[in-house]
Amino acid sequence: MRVSALPLVVGFFAQWTINSYQPTIKETKRNSHFISTDHLFPSLEVINDSEEDQFSLFLEKDIIGFKEAIAFKESQGNYKAINTYGYLGKYQFGKGTLDLIGIQNTTLFLNSPILQERAFIANLSRNKWILRKDITRSIGKRINGILITESGILAAAHLVGPGSVKKFLRSYGKEAFSDAYGTTIEEYLKKFRSYDTSGVKANRRAKA
Repeated sequence: MRVSALPLVVGFFAQWTINSYQPTIKETKRNSHFISTDHLFPSLEVINDSEEDQFSLFLEKDIIGFKEAIAFKESQGNYKAINTYGYLGKYQFGKGTLDLIGIQNTTLFLNSPILQERAFIANLSRNKWILRKDITRSIGKRINGILITESGILAAAHLVGPGSVKKFLRSYGKEAFSDAYGTTIEEYLKKFRSYDTSGVKANRRAKA
């Protein structure tokens, strides 16, 4: 009697798949520069860039994916985060930036996810207006080997401010900037270069 090998092959493959599966993101202790540990969204933490990149695979390359990827990089998505330099919330805003977009009450800000989301979009719109000429001039060019895109520019502006990004672009990368933890403009230009932020309206007077 002839016995088919197909069931054996299928069974072996199923067992191999189960045994080889590993979670893509592990829960770990929060990075030491964050004071708060409450999470609202996403309730995930990372320990290295490779796991962060795995998280980004779940996001669309649209404005929602862009802001959630920025949030994950900034605070692991924690609305209550306050770092050791006093930057606040899911997107790690400084008090000066909050004031520019019409927010003076930082306690209210930390306790309002809706206000934080509105603040991110308002700041994005304001930065896009400030950098509108640089975006037009720089898109498609390569600076220090990095392809320059609108989303990369806007991400870098969130990191170090639009003025520093202007200086970097206009000096073709000779004037380099980083945040207090050493994260550079180039890192954000590269990491966030492939998102579609074309729907963001440039607005000089954007308020949250």
